[in-house]
Amino acid sequence: MERLTVQDKKSILINSLKRRYKLQYDAIQPIPYIKDRLYCVDKVFVEGGTEIHIVKGATKEKEGPWVRVDSYKDIFTDPRMKAKRRIIEAEAGYGKSTVALQLAYDWCNGVKDSPFKDVEILILLRLRQLNSKISIYQAIKLFLGPNDPRIKSTDIKDIIESCSSVEVLLDGYDEFPDRDGATGSDVGRIITSNLFGNIDVTLTTRYLPKDYDKENTKLVRLVGFDEKARDQYIRKAVTGKDAESVAKIKRALKSNPILDALCQVPLFFVMFSHMTHEKVLFMRFNSVTEFFRYMMKCFHSHKSNKSMDRNTRPHNVTYELKFTELSKVAFEGLCGENQQLSWRKDGLCTRLGQGFYKHYNAVGILVEEEVYNVTNEQTSTADIQTRTDVRFYHQLFCEWFASFRLVEIVVATRNASELKNVLDKVDPFNLQYLYRFTCGISPAVGKRIIEYLKSRKDGNKFAILCILEQTGEVDGIKDNVRDLCSEYVVIKDDDSKLLQRSTIQLLEIASRLDIPISCVYLQFCSPRVDESGLNLILQSGLSLSILSSLQELVIRDDNRRLTNEELAAILSYSSQCTSLKELQFDFILGAVGYILPDTIPVTSIPSSLKSRNVKVWNILNYGTYRLNLQTGQWQACDESGNLPGEEGFNEMSYQLSLANFN
Repeated sequence: MERLTVQDKKSILINSLKRRYKLQYDAIQPIPYIKDRLYCVDKVFVEGGTEIHIVKGATKEKEGPWVRVDSYKDIFTDPRMKAKRRIIEAEAGYGKSTVALQLAYDWCNGVKDSPFKDVEILILLRLRQLNSKISIYQAIKLFLGPNDPRIKSTDIKDIIESCSSVEVLLDGYDEFPDRDGATGSDVGRIITSNLFGNIDVTLTTRYLPKDYDKENTKLVRLVGFDEKARDQYIRKAVTGKDAESVAKIKRALKSNPILDALCQVPLFFVMFSHMTHEKVLFMRFNSVTEFFRYMMKCFHSHKSNKSMDRNTRPHNVTYELKFTELSKVAFEGLCGENQQLSWRKDGLCTRLGQGFYKHYNAVGILVEEEVYNVTNEQTSTADIQTRTDVRFYHQLFCEWFASFRLVEIVVATRNASELKNVLDKVDPFNLQYLYRFTCGISPAVGKRIIEYLKSRKDGNKFAILCILEQTGEVDGIKDNVRDLCSEYVVIKDDDSKLLQRSTIQLLEIASRLDIPISCVYLQFCSPRVDESGLNLILQSGLSLSILSSLQELVIRDDNRRLTNEELAAILSYSSQCTSLKELQFDFILGAVGYILPDTIPVTSIPSSLKSRNVKVWNILNYGTYRLNLQTGQWQACDESGNLPGEEGFNEMSYQLSLANFN
């Protein structure tokens, strides 16, 4: 047998990798229950919001701003991202794995403007398939080159070391069985730069690892679909150039404003748009619970309609309505001491029953995946066995089924003390939809949960959203929203994402109901306006749309210098809040010095601000300036805030103000 050189083996491995990646990127499935309709990733991939974390001479995660970039390609090409380690962080369903597959597509097909165009070898591993006892070289052999006997796991190291350039993508750290473990896995060593130290490695995850190489790691986050991305996806992957179909999907989403926050999650917008396109008539949803109930019905209906065996249909109906054991499995997985998101197939089949399991797998709610079963580090590659693990199509599906079990558990509690003991172990800030679904499924249980939430620090705003799930009618929360908006509504940079998202959704509900919003106070959130000019993007990545009933907006920040363009964008956004009377910049002077431009071009000041005489303030340590909307100059004002020439202007008060500034 001819002896192969390292170069020969490298060519064999590269071809094997490309075949493997093609199987993955050609199998995108926008709707789980339509298994016969698969897409190439390049045909459905759309740029969502991508932000990079800029840190100058600091290693603390919170230091430095988050900056929006135009493309996922900038993660690798932007000079500010030069590093050997990158972490792409995003919540479930925001497209982390899709970005990884798009990069694999780019590499396999030699896409000219791809950051991986000149990369010799790309290694893409799904971490949920790995075992902490398996070496990285075994993993590459098993998952990416399993069928070629000419390449052994012992060859992989030599091949990688012979390459001029290598990129490694580790997808889904939050699903790695030994995440944040102390076993010293190869994955852990890579993240801390103790392995592959000179190779570019990018990790995707829902949360940052407890231990990673902070000094040499750049942070990235995906922040979801804005209106532009949604429009692009509909045209690219759903309707093509059919303008009427595009309009139909947009009308469907607009008529379901409660779903707007959910549809910022790319996964759910994708399903919503495909499902709406499939249906002649679309449904109106008043809550996320209603949407999920309808979606599950679609899953089961599709399976029943395709079934040729009439004898199985009664069983299918039973499986759709009776899923007690699956609910227990889901709840135990989410709420156990160590969260479990996948199960061994044989054990799950025994627990659920073969017929039930086959139905839910065929429907697309449960997904199978081959995993290599490694018992110890000495196990040779040839002796490693495979097993089938099962997971929910998405974690929110797991939360949906777990909510039915939570209903049963809450019903069994006899008083508030017992209820508190149960719910204190179920963190709403990590499992918000579990709470929302539970309140929507059982109004009686929801009432008790809402009282519990109101007793928690910062739980009141989330409780209002749970009331909306409970009633299914916006009228049921009007009084709560009115009370909330009658005072300052504060959004702080250190609020949890759940609290920020809950606050934003309530503000947007108030605006749609024309409930006056007294004041929104953005504290250290570093807001900026997106490309559409229709949303303020907060530092957390969440967006605040135009609020027509907002009366005052206060932006408080520290050490942030606004350019003329950034200030003009905020003025333009504010002008579209048609009830706005005052806009206030409360900037603390720091290292950057004077933070707002000295003057603003008059052409940058929207005419509607002038016609409504909106007062724009600049609050500084030593006094208050007001923007003259006619000249673009910051000017001193009298104690009532009037400028010279305005009705009610007090000359004596104005002179005193000038003296203070001087």
